[in-house]
Amino acid sequence: MQYTNQLNQPIGFPLENFVIPQMPNFKTLKGNYITLETLVPEHLIALHRAFLLNSNGSNWTYMAYGPFANEKDFVDWALASCFGSDPKFYALISTQGAAGLASYMRIEPKMGCIEMGHIHLSPLLQKTRAGTEALILMIKWAFEAGFRRVEWKCDALNLPSRRAAQRLGLSYEGVFRQALIYKSRNRDTAWYAATNKDWPALNEAYRIWLNPANFNDEGRELQKLSTLTAPLLVKQG
Repeated sequence: MQYTNQLNQPIGFPLENFVIPQMPNFKTLKGNYITLETLVPEHLIALHRAFLLNSNGSNWTYMAYGPFANEKDFVDWALASCFGSDPKFYALISTQGAAGLASYMRIEPKMGCIEMGHIHLSPLLQKTRAGTEALILMIKWAFEAGFRRVEWKCDALNLPSRRAAQRLGLSYEGVFRQALIYKSRNRDTAWYAATNKDWPALNEAYRIWLNPANFNDEGRELQKLSTLTAPLLVKQG
């Protein structure tokens, strides 16, 4: 349905009843396979050790920081960068301890928009149910808290991140050319997002995928998450 004003000009749909959501305010967010905890300094040494399992440093290529020469440099960076309200960082806690980082960022409650960023899964979480569930929990919290839009942005050359966004059901929205400079090089930024209109169908896809019956005895998925979410994507890219 297209709305118009008194001048018969097309305008956006009304939002008189929109309730401004709170900033991310939870201490822990617990799933079946992973727990998100508000980042505290006590997590940092374990995180550094988990990140070292990526021995060639490839996980840092598309980050604006890192790799770090040693534990002290990582801890110093984290203490200076990861303890504000925006971005709001969380440690991803698996059965093996702190194994990844993720944050909410560019948090705009008045607009109902929130972005997921600084996502860094160590090898302990890559290609695991726990790693995927951590990101699902973040999306779920945002929509249930009342945000209208969840964003995911990455270097347009970061194909694993682009595939991950779409696997989670976030639709491609285009590329901002020459959007940033980091590590003395250009970044074109690819944009992905889901809205609260997408959320009911996404939530059902997540429910089906996370069901223990969807995994065999070796922990392999029977129905792929990408198969469940692909029909929900407004656009792929």
